[in-house]
Amino acid sequence: MRSTGAVTRRCEKTDFEAFADMQPSPAQTPPRANLAGWLYVSPLVLVLVPFFVAPILVVLAASFFTTDGFGGLTPDFTLASYVDVLHSALTLKLYLATIKFTVLTWVFTLIIGFFVAYFLVFHVRNQLLAIGLFLLCTVPFWTSNIIRMISWIPLLGKEGLINQALLGTGVIHQPLEVLLFSDLAVVIAYVHQLTIFMIVPIFNSMARIDKKLIEAAIDAGASRFDIMRLVVVPMSKSGIALGTIFVVSIVMGDFFVVKVMSGGGSASVVSAFYEDVGVLQYPTAAASAVLLTLVLVAIVSLILRTVDIRQEITR
Repeated sequence: MRSTGAVTRRCEKTDFEAFADMQPSPAQTPPRANLAGWLYVSPLVLVLVPFFVAPILVVLAASFFTTDGFGGLTPDFTLASYVDVLHSALTLKLYLATIKFTVLTWVFTLIIGFFVAYFLVFHVRNQLLAIGLFLLCTVPFWTSNIIRMISWIPLLGKEGLINQALLGTGVIHQPLEVLLFSDLAVVIAYVHQLTIFMIVPIFNSMARIDKKLIEAAIDAGASRFDIMRLVVVPMSKSGIALGTIFVVSIVMGDFFVVKVMSGGGSASVVSAFYEDVGVLQYPTAAASAVLLTLVLVAIVSLILRTVDIRQEITR
């Protein structure tokens, strides 16, 4: 028996080695195949290198330079900009404010986006109608972000429609000041602008769920909550992950909505290095930008560790 096992293992090893010998090594790959591969990726390289990689390298280099205070940069390697940013109490305050806006926006966009996508996929029986309603969700996003943001001011102001309606019905006796130029207004504007970035990937993930799984779960006696928890949510996690990446990246990289909708009462991390650029403190602004990029990369990496998006999409 022992000799038989040894022979079997030798045969298996021989078969494996024979299969490996049949595969072409990198050195045996035809030059034309290598050239074709580079030609396939060359358009992407031509776009990424000058418009993505090069600007990041310039910002990274500027973060280690010194400034003469008049917009000039001196290529003296120093960590002073990073020390100033990391030791500033304002930095922590701004990051806390940015994280607050990011988390609140993510929660509300996730809730709205998930249930809108769920309704379109599982409750609209006519596929053509579902696609039409899905496209209808994108209509407000045909206009500029600035226009959609400013459109909330006549609604949320002291003399706005919401306050006038509440006063007219007797719900309140004086206008609510918290509706506009506040953190609430910032979150409302973000949710309005970014919900579509959560609806689209979740809709695409849910549309790939086989309806027979839902029918089988119902026949097995599962409740709607169990179906949602055990079937729909796990099979939609790739869309949730993609939507989360979009929303988090946009909110953490924005400052205009915070500046306008808070009336200058709130700020974000991007607001800080925008002000640094305004006073020609380019190294400090570059250091802040590099740190924010590292934070975003860490967040995206954590999200991607929870779900293999490529495997989920190609499933």
